[in-house]
Amino acid sequence: MVSIVDLSAGSFLGAGCGEPGARDPSGGCGSSGTNHGDGLAVRPVPWDFRYLRQEIEDAVPTGKVKWFDAERGFGFIASDEGDEVFLHASALPDGVAPKPGAKVEFGVADGRRGPQALQVSLLEPVASVARAQRKPADDMAAIVEDLIKVLDHVGNDLRRGRYPDRAVGQKYAALLRAVAADLEA
Repeated sequence: MVSIVDLSAGSFLGAGCGEPGARDPSGGCGSSGTNHGDGLAVRPVPWDFRYLRQEIEDAVPTGKVKWFDAERGFGFIASDEGDEVFLHASALPDGVAPKPGAKVEFGVADGRRGPQALQVSLLEPVASVARAQRKPADDMAAIVEDLIKVLDHVGNDLRRGRYPDRAVGQKYAALLRAVAADLEA
């Protein structure tokens, strides 16, 4: 958002000598400026401020979430300016736990240990690569049925008092992790 500020002669310290808005009520200006006892001195300015316009951007800091631990309730944001900003769960909207890489907009305040994010809003959540590569539901149903057969075999061996060999046990564990990752995607 951009707002335009018009700094006209009557509303700025730079008002010329004797002009309305100048701080010297007598209408005169000394060569070194006039001090009215309030600590402000009016000095003549060689240009006219009536036509000066300045654009001021109301910049809201943005950045990306470096990491966020939902259990502990905090994390950090890498701001676009290169600073690291503390992120507390209370600064997030209810029920939002940002993932690393999520683009956020936030306010900043000085906390006890440095800059702290306030009123964080998610601009762009991180696109899930796994969700885009998700297996069709029919394929997952067949995989889960096969997994049940494998686990049934492992269960029967355990009832007989036999653990699987180390190499076979690692294969079972890898299979379980793979299916779990496919289900979470």
